[in-house]
Amino acid sequence: MANIQSQKKRNRQNEKRRVRNKGVRSELKTRIKVAVQAVTDGDAGAADSVKAAQKRIDKAASKGVIHKNAAARRASRLMKRAAKPGT
Repeated sequence: MANIQSQKKRNRQNEKRRVRNKGVRSELKTRIKVAVQAVTDGDAGAADSVKAAQKRIDKAASKGVIHKNAAARRASRLMKRAAKPGT
């Protein structure tokens, strides 16, 4: 346990951010999973699901929850799946 006051504060801040980011990451994974499932099932609302997932990926990157290159990679993979014919 930290003895220095500034480190105690830093620990509190880190914990708050960790909990907040965990929720964002969890929602991100869920949105991507729903979008991929909609695309593979050929749902009518698949485009909306993909758009929502894309929005969440971009938002997470802009907030610094995930790295911008990781966001680009995830978005690229999602769009690749969405554009694949016959799935």
